[in-house]
Amino acid sequence: MNKDLLLHPVLISLAMITIAFTLKALVDKFARHKAEKKEKDIRYISHNIKHFINLATVLLLLFVWSTEIQNFALSIAAFAVAIVFATREFIQCIIGFFYLVTTRPFRVGDWVQVGEYYGEIAETDWIKTTMHEIDMHTYQFSRKTIYIPNNKLITSPIKNLNFVKRFTTHHFSIVRKESFNPYPIYETLTTKAKQYCEEFQDVAGRYNSIIERKLDAKISGPEPEIHFSTTELGEFKASFTLFCPTDKALGIEHKLTAFFMELWYCEAAKQQSSNSHI
Repeated sequence: MNKDLLLHPVLISLAMITIAFTLKALVDKFARHKAEKKEKDIRYISHNIKHFINLATVLLLLFVWSTEIQNFALSIAAFAVAIVFATREFIQCIIGFFYLVTTRPFRVGDWVQVGEYYGEIAETDWIKTTMHEIDMHTYQFSRKTIYIPNNKLITSPIKNLNFVKRFTTHHFSIVRKESFNPYPIYETLTTKAKQYCEEFQDVAGRYNSIIERKLDAKISGPEPEIHFSTTELGEFKASFTLFCPTDKALGIEHKLTAFFMELWYCEAAKQQSSNSHI
């Protein structure tokens, strides 16, 4: 036990420091003695010797404390890893903010889709992006606020829907169970759809051309499109595609639905009457 105590790094370090100070004191005394005897200034030699003693002492102290220094370094590394692990989400959010700043996929006020969420960008900061949620079926704000961590914007697809903010390609369908020939009402229904879209036809055409140039692709519109088909259960299905102002989409849908139902029941009654006479 006494041997372990004598070999303790603290005692060895104190001994080495004491020896170093003693050697430097002896060097100073020897240098002064030589200077007085030979009347020659040799202080630069003593300074070099003392610097060498200091360097040797530091190296020996590092050697003595090498194990403790290594353990300390490992502790610091483990602590740093723990800090990074604990704050990785925060760090990823900051990286996500720089990603948004450099790529600029959207701006404040844009309509976007992030994953399954739709909304208007309200604010972006270092940690999160704030959106006012939008119901894309009604194109109205849902009065809900969505907070998306910026790190999610790196891994989630982002769709900029800013063109939809003014004009949209609106789809809706009408399904009926009755089975009869619906094509006699097709032309009348198409004419009525064009009539409802007539007031904004010129603006829609220009806007449609702008979007096509931006996307470098052909999109539907501005003419309304109507397709008749059947569902998997064999029921009749009328599909409508309208390129219209976003704020008028639901109104036109309701008008076309009402007109379709009127034509549908009139044609159903007409064909049933014709069949009864036969």
